[in-house]
Amino acid sequence: MDSARVLDGLNPEQRRAAELVRGPVCILAGAGTGKTTTITRRIANQVATGAFVPGQILAVTFTDKAAGEMRSRLAELGAVGVRARTFHSAALAQLRHFDPAAVGQILPSKALTLRRIANSLPTPYRFRPAGDLATEIEWARNRRIPPERYRASLDDHEPPIPADLMLRVFEQYQSVKHTRCLTDFEDLLELAIRLYEQRPDAARTFRERYLAFTVDEYQDVNLLQQTLLERWLGDRDELCAVGDDNQAIYGFTGASPAYLLALPERFPHAAVVRLEQSYRSTPQVLALANRLAPTLRTELAPGPEPVVRPVVSIDVEARYVVERIHAASCPLEEIAILCRTNARLADFEQVLHEAGIPFQGAAFLGREAARFLLRRLEDGDRPVAEQVRAQALAQGWLEAATEGLGEREQIRQDDLTRLVRLAESLEPATVADFRAELERRFGDGGAERRGVHLLTYHAAKGLEFELVFLPRLEERELPTKQARTEEQIAEERRLLYVGITRAKRELVVTWVRKPSRFLEELGVGPGRAEPPAGFDALKAWRLARAREDDVPAYLVFHNATLEEIAARRPRSLDELAAVPGVGPAKLERYGQGVLAALADQA
Repeated sequence: MDSARVLDGLNPEQRRAAELVRGPVCILAGAGTGKTTTITRRIANQVATGAFVPGQILAVTFTDKAAGEMRSRLAELGAVGVRARTFHSAALAQLRHFDPAAVGQILPSKALTLRRIANSLPTPYRFRPAGDLATEIEWARNRRIPPERYRASLDDHEPPIPADLMLRVFEQYQSVKHTRCLTDFEDLLELAIRLYEQRPDAARTFRERYLAFTVDEYQDVNLLQQTLLERWLGDRDELCAVGDDNQAIYGFTGASPAYLLALPERFPHAAVVRLEQSYRSTPQVLALANRLAPTLRTELAPGPEPVVRPVVSIDVEARYVVERIHAASCPLEEIAILCRTNARLADFEQVLHEAGIPFQGAAFLGREAARFLLRRLEDGDRPVAEQVRAQALAQGWLEAATEGLGEREQIRQDDLTRLVRLAESLEPATVADFRAELERRFGDGGAERRGVHLLTYHAAKGLEFELVFLPRLEERELPTKQARTEEQIAEERRLLYVGITRAKRELVVTWVRKPSRFLEELGVGPGRAEPPAGFDALKAWRLARAREDDVPAYLVFHNATLEEIAARRPRSLDELAAVPGVGPAKLERYGQGVLAALADQA
């Protein structure tokens, strides 16, 4: 291998990092600055200069996909034989080598085991998604908190169910694993730590084999992973830590950027290299992102200014997104809509379906709430809408919003609400009609999914797109209503930074209700689009009609529907029928009253 060839094409910052073939090294790599290129060139240069042979280097990252990409790039550079693994796969390989009897049957997912345990909980907690319970157990395990210390370690952390019930679930889960000889991913790390603490011979053999370590995405390391890394290192300092504290978005799992930022304190002689030249985003996109985080720069050609604006209603926002997608000059696969939660993405599933725009990434009908509820509907004398409401209540649906729900439970509650509201507004004649309408709006027809990407901010990390939409940038959305502490708000701000820096050329940011506090940091005033003329008259008519029918006002029409009606100003029943949210039953019941209310404002 030729070191000059390995370093060819790197910018000065990247080259300096790649030339530092001995540790400790801390690389702070901003979004789109060529992080993977830099660390693979550094590892290849470690081999090219003779600092280490390939088999002495262990590179660790967080996903199998990232590890595979690293191995592929190293092979292209001629550094064949470097081990690139995730923390968990590395721990498993080491356990199988030194102590194979310690590893039981690998548990690939906690969900099924926790679902069975949760079924014994009192109503409504038995319906909490197993994923929320799994996340809570991982929150504790990643902090090395055993069941006996769980409640005392909560502080201001809120579990997805009452703490005494969560402790019961945690204890039963650990007991089931022990009884059935199951090993989950956290166990793999704990067993490897214990191996090196109790077996000096294993620690010595491992350290003689691996002499240099590179850890990618170091801002996402948790205490459990950090402890294993320290056992690998021993008293050595041949570590290259790579990450970006501005993209630390996994605090809910126990991850912390503190390990990355503290590395120069732990190793005072560590070299710190900052990668600040972006190869992804235009100057205009970076100018917006740089208001949230330290400045990145770029030599890319200028692009359009980001669109940052309020819209008058949810329906208007959706139409605006569709219009921008139709007008885009890039392939649909180069477009992404990012939202804070999967439940919010479901809004855009329906919108894109109705517009005939292919999409990928979201799955309202595939999530727990819809699958469970739709299986239990039956044709008969009882109206479909009543059945849907009854089944939702049986699943623990909360008609009034409740604080402190886990993210997956919040998604499940939002999905149940969506199903109930759709059934009420559509008033389908049969269960088959209801299922068919849901499939029309949200199904994929069995086709391979391609087209626009619908992603959460978390799922979008590491990806890039020509055109990125960030809708609903509002309080209680981003930051999420679950974020209360200063640390949680800071992580929500980093999520927005991640979202903005996914955009290569075009960025569209919109909001309807109370604008996110982060908009002020972006230099955008807290303005809100005024509702269209006629909206107040429609609200007054709705209030009178709701009182006349003795029903809640939202059962007549939601505010979003009234805003859309006011914006379109229909002059006939046919035009009114084209407004989203106005089904045949509502059209017959309220149509003439709506048109009269608008006519009075003419």
